Amino acid sequence: MAEYCAHLLWLRGEQDFLGNRYSRRHLLRFDGGLEIPASSSPHVVPVPLSDPAAVDPEEAFVASLASCHMLWFLSIAARRGFCVDRYADNPVGVMAKNGDGKLAITVVTLKPEVAFSGDRQPERDELAQMHHRAHAECFIANSVKSEVRCEPVLAAPTN
Repeated sequence: MAEYCAHLLWLRGEQDFLGNRYSRRHLLRFDGGLEIPASSSPHVVPVPLSDPAAVDPEEAFVASLASCHMLWFLSIAARRGFCVDRYADNPVGVMAKNGDGKLAITVVTLKPEVAFSGDRQPERDELAQMHHRAHAECFIANSVKSEVRCEPVLAAPTN
């Protein structure tokens, strides 16, 4: 078993929080030291209260699925003796109402384009089978229905 951690930080500063006029921009920090500006999606919270240049949770979710799928695909292709030279994807996630009437990412479509080199080239059905196997093995795709827990900690007042 392994644990994966991230740190998220949002600070109000002088913003009008109670008037709902505050920026949704925040910082995501990962264990390797990488920091990524994040924000709500401008589709959810209008600019300037969101930052379209920052990563939003919906984009991060779609990218996470695509990244996991790619990593599994590369591993499977290597084990099967196919030399991958390039893997590119333009995944798309659709936000819509789910069966419970709540907004959710209801479908994510991966659009991987893979270039191979060498004498051994996969046939169309082999390529589809490798993608199917990558999807079945992807930790993130297997986690989409996972339980999400919330264990709040009350911080001491700042004033």
